[in-house]
Amino acid sequence: MASYADVLQYMSSLDFPAGKDDVVREAEREGAPPDVLRALRALPPVDYANGTEVARSAGIDAAPEVSDAQRGAAGRDKRHQRVSQHLRSI
Repeated sequence: MASYADVLQYMSSLDFPAGKDDVVREAEREGAPPDVLRALRALPPVDYANGTEVARSAGIDAAPEVSDAQRGAAGRDKRHQRVSQHLRSI
C-alpha cells in the first residue's frame, strides 16, 4: 500500500492547483510504483490545491504509526479538549 510520504514524493514538482489527470500524469512521469499509481487513479476528478489534499483524497493516513485504539483514547482524553492533536504533546 502507498504511504503518505510516497504520494508526496511524486508530487514534488507538480504545479498546483492540479486536476486528477495532471496528478496521475506527473506520478507516471516521476516513475511512481504501481501501488501509488493505483491510489492516484482512484482519486475523485476534482482540482487539488496541494499534495496533502491528494494524499488525503487517496485515503492515505498521514500518521499510520498511530493505531485506531490510540486515536480513540486521544479523543476521549478530557485534559486536551479543543486543542489540535498536533499540539497535544506540548
